[in-house]
Amino acid sequence: MDVASPDPRLSRVASAIAEPARTRMLCTLLDGRARTSTELAVIAGVTPSTASVHLARLKEMRLVDSLPQGKHRYYSLAGADIARALEALMVVAGAPRERFVPSTPSRLRAARTCYDHVAGALGVSLHDRLKRMSWLSSGAAGGGYVLTGKGSCELEALGVDVQEIRASRRRLAYACVDWSERRPHVAGAIGAALLLLALRHKWVVKDLDSRVLEVTPRGWRELKARFGVSPQP
Repeated sequence: MDVASPDPRLSRVASAIAEPARTRMLCTLLDGRARTSTELAVIAGVTPSTASVHLARLKEMRLVDSLPQGKHRYYSLAGADIARALEALMVVAGAPRERFVPSTPSRLRAARTCYDHVAGALGVSLHDRLKRMSWLSSGAAGGGYVLTGKGSCELEALGVDVQEIRASRRRLAYACVDWSERRPHVAGAIGAALLLLALRHKWVVKDLDSRVLEVTPRGWRELKARFGVSPQP
């Protein structure tokens, strides 16, 4: 008998996926948006305590990741390989996927502040582009991001004092789950520096009565040219 056989592991993973409540949780997370355990409990039709047990099992089997944020803990799929496996199973099962429909007012969802950094669809797009352009990379202590050499040079070229940021006692950069998009935007000193940069150059303008950020025509041109970020269709 081959002691290194993947069969037992595969059997345990299949068992974790097969339980109906856990299946509903995993399929819901296929859209790439994070949910809290309370939301997943409602989706799965179980009590919060039962949902916690299910999520612990899914995390144990490395099917989901969790990110604590304030009083909440957000859950998402553990990676693209998990999503591909679930997609394949859904094709075999002939199951439809339900789309995430946000209820946030459109202007607030498009761009807003979250404390002192950019949130909403714009913040999420910036987060994705900074990682794709290799300005930020995963691997910092506590699940934060590392500012790469390329990212440091690019930010300096934009007028950001990277040395001053590094010297501060604040976390450099980390993922903050966006409550309307349910995907991460960049928080920390880098996130704050990007908001200040955008405000200083009039790429965005703060709304007087809310946290809404209005992106100016010049702002969209600069965001496109420098980060590859365009208005949402």
